[in-house]
Amino acid sequence: MNIPNNILRRAFENVYFITGNAYAGKSTMVRLLAEKHGGVWCRENYTEDLFGLIDPEHQPNLCYFETMSGWQEFVSRTPEQYEAWLEGCASEGMALELIELIRRTESGKRVFVDTNFSPEALHAISDYRRVAVMLADPAVSVSRFFDRPDAEKQFIYQKLMEAEDPGAALANYRAILERINSPENYRRLENSGFFVLKRDDARGPEQTLSLLEDHFGL
Repeated sequence: MNIPNNILRRAFENVYFITGNAYAGKSTMVRLLAEKHGGVWCRENYTEDLFGLIDPEHQPNLCYFETMSGWQEFVSRTPEQYEAWLEGCASEGMALELIELIRRTESGKRVFVDTNFSPEALHAISDYRRVAVMLADPAVSVSRFFDRPDAEKQFIYQKLMEAEDPGAALANYRAILERINSPENYRRLENSGFFVLKRDDARGPEQTLSLLEDHFGL
């Protein structure tokens, strides 16, 4: 998909992006912003309706769930393999996200997006006032990953416990999380040039929401 960046920037004038690392509160804030401001909520995996357009030949990473041998393969990959898969998904999925965002802007409402677009991509299609980076301490992102009740994370935890050696499987998955939430990736986001909001457990959701509203000019 080769849409000039200036056209995308104009199309996305009413789109607000939140990116960051795990356990930073991105999904909660995107939901609260959409609810409070009568906007469109684009949660994680919001492009699933477009998956009928892809195929394993052209989008092997996005189609991995169709081609893998089973969930034990999924959870037992090395940290390097898992990171490469995530990077592949982000690259292959960008065109789908752009298509879906253009569709969702047609309502005329504000659109709030939980995204994994790279900082470089966000600089190309948006600007400082419509992007926020939410960060949690990398160690917390790893240690508390399975503390949250959302179904996807609990499903993965269940599959880890079903492994032949659950302890080794869990240790390997924590190594995956450590690689994804590495200090290097944290600094890359922290120094992205966008507004950064770091997790502070002394600050309640309403305070965090207010800080984001001020930044976005809502």
